[in-house]
Amino acid sequence: MNLGRVLIGLGLILVICGVAAMLLERLHVPFGRLPGDFVWRGKNSTIYFPLVTCLLLSVLASLVMWVLNRKW
Repeated sequence: MNLGRVLIGLGLILVICGVAAMLLERLHVPFGRLPGDFVWRGKNSTIYFPLVTCLLLSVLASLVMWVLNRKW
C-alpha cells in the first residue's frame, strides 16, 4: 500500500472522530465522564482514568472491525 494513502486515511479517521466528539459534547452526552471513570484529585495534581469510556470504545471498535471483516 502507498504510504501517502495510509496517512490520508488515518487523517480522515481522526477528523471523523473529532467531529463525532464535538457532536456528542453538544448533545450533552457525558462521553469521557461516564460512571465508572476514575478521578483522583490530590493537592496539586489530578489523575484521570477513563475505564468505562475505554471499554465502550473497545466494544465499538471491535464491532466496526467485525462488520468490515464480514463485508470483505
